[in-house]
Amino acid sequence: MMVKKAVSAIILSFIFFNVSIGQTDTTSERISDFVSYPFINFYADTLITEYDSSLLTHFFNKWDKIVKTKEGNLNIIHIGGSHVQAGTFPHTIRQQILLKNPDLIGERGLIFPYSAAPKSNNPIDYRVRSIGSFSIVRNVFTPHEVPLGLTGVAVITEDTLAELRIIFTDSLLKFETEELILMGYSDSSYIVPTIWIDSLEYFPTKIDTIKKRFYYESLHFTDSFTVRFNCSQGERFITNGFYLKNSKPGITYHSIGVNGAALPSFLRCENFEQDLDLIYPDLVIMGIGVNDASGPNFDPEEFKNNYLVLIEKFQKVNPECAFIFVTNNDTYKRVRRKKKVYWTNNVNGKKVQQVMYELASITQGAVFDQYHIMGGAKSMYQWMQKGLAQRDRVHFTRKGYQLMGMLFHDALMESKIRLDNYNTNKDNSEL
Repeated sequence: MMVKKAVSAIILSFIFFNVSIGQTDTTSERISDFVSYPFINFYADTLITEYDSSLLTHFFNKWDKIVKTKEGNLNIIHIGGSHVQAGTFPHTIRQQILLKNPDLIGERGLIFPYSAAPKSNNPIDYRVRSIGSFSIVRNVFTPHEVPLGLTGVAVITEDTLAELRIIFTDSLLKFETEELILMGYSDSSYIVPTIWIDSLEYFPTKIDTIKKRFYYESLHFTDSFTVRFNCSQGERFITNGFYLKNSKPGITYHSIGVNGAALPSFLRCENFEQDLDLIYPDLVIMGIGVNDASGPNFDPEEFKNNYLVLIEKFQKVNPECAFIFVTNNDTYKRVRRKKKVYWTNNVNGKKVQQVMYELASITQGAVFDQYHIMGGAKSMYQWMQKGLAQRDRVHFTRKGYQLMGMLFHDALMESKIRLDNYNTNKDNSEL
């Protein structure tokens, strides 16, 4: 069934793929639990793409090849602000993909110890326990104290006893790690962090002082590891993230989120492209936009141009990288007038939606229209009333993020089937 109503003139040139509403055992909720909510537009749960989306087709073909041959790796990167840093949205998608394809459980990939620093929240699938004091630097602020890379954030310690313990908490997904790359550096070449697995200490087998990486090999763990930074008195160590690797084929779902981040936040990360060579991106899910559109002077053309600059960074690493653009959810803004606080609907959400469709057309990509799925302008209030969104009228609750994650996964899989069928029929017609 075709979606009955287009949301903009641009959408008329796209094909809408409908998605069946299924069930999942991987989260505490099921999509069927939400079908009684009339304000949710389930018919819009689809990836909106052009027929000749060759880059998405290439991505799905590579997916099929890994399934068939059990060789190779597929890298998905989900990048955004607080919606991504919180972790429930991307991790629900990760769960849906990998638990339904258990032979394709690859690496855990890129992670960051956000909660090592005070007042910083961590993704839901791992905890961080710290000893010593840490401070955090985010790409949201300029100038930032130290150069930043792909993660857009860094934690800094000068504590001689500093250590971080990362504990993975998802009982459904167990990632094996054989190699760990610590992305970071110190003010002194004499400082060499060590990795502890249970009671065994591992020293780096390679140190890349140019790209600022420490490589640890022949590790074997699934549930936790500890980093001891071994700082000298008066010296500091800067950590930009960890990359957890193994030699298994499969799909790796990386998520990169920074609270408050907008497009300029990531564009000012000096080592962004340098870090990208660790990840050969096959698909990038672009979820940046809520913070860009929060102010009164939002310029859609500037927003679009900033996105094109960021897209180019990924394309330099992999020219065949595919893109999916996640529109902003509906949001409200707090306005103070005469000592009273009012909530007003953020009309920039509609403008962001339009730009996302333009970007999808330029990149042969696709759109996951979160704004349309929610019900459009002012739908946030209804989501909040049903416990799917927080009272700040910007963020979802865990339940709301789980729903969006399940919908995204179903849209991705339905799009795969539709594109496969379209290309098969196209090939047959040309014979």
